[in-house]
Amino acid sequence: MNCPVLSATINGVFVGRIVDHWHGKPASAIHKIAADGPQTVTTVGFDADAQADLSVHGGPDKAIHHYAADHYASWQSEGLLPPGTLPAAFGENLSTFGMNEETLCIGDILTAGSATLQISQGRQPCWKLNEHTGQKTMAYQFQKTDRTGWYYRILEPGIIQVGDEINLTSRPCPDWSVAKVTRARLTKRIGAEEAAHLSRLPELASGWRDAFRKMANGQLDEDTRKRLSPA
Repeated sequence: MNCPVLSATINGVFVGRIVDHWHGKPASAIHKIAADGPQTVTTVGFDADAQADLSVHGGPDKAIHHYAADHYASWQSEGLLPPGTLPAAFGENLSTFGMNEETLCIGDILTAGSATLQISQGRQPCWKLNEHTGQKTMAYQFQKTDRTGWYYRILEPGIIQVGDEINLTSRPCPDWSVAKVTRARLTKRIGAEEAAHLSRLPELASGWRDAFRKMANGQLDEDTRKRLSPA
């Protein structure tokens, strides 16, 4: 299958630890800092990184979150981020220019440093994004704009650092851009036939396959309170 030429230079690698950021609310590792030097990547992400709630972050299907640095200019021009805000403001692990949700697809395989990664799903924004950015509507804006970033599973562990190239090497699902699938997952605006197809797509994260299986069967109700509201 033809695979487009797509590559970028990693301009940021970010990791974080679990901290009680907000009084009376669950802890989080959304505050990421720039990692110094080569970083080891295992099957569940960067060794130096952590996730507080593994039901919505982390695990094999959400090992690394990649966010397009290209989007920051739009967020700032829209007044949702202060001027000069730099990557990691959304808790991402990797930052690049030149790749985004429209140009990448579910199942894409990329090499980054000595690691091999596969796109598994887009990001479902949660209430912590609102708290972290100081914008009460940020999770909603993420969904509305399709600027969510995407998650990787790790096919081959390795070492990644700033300055490494990330290169697309295989595209098994060219019809399913990250933007298209994430939009369908978050809005549930998808036909039963397409939802059924996605429910069987092995490259898609298991949790999202389950969600599309329900959509294909007409089950559109979903309790999003845990994701959108603090406990």
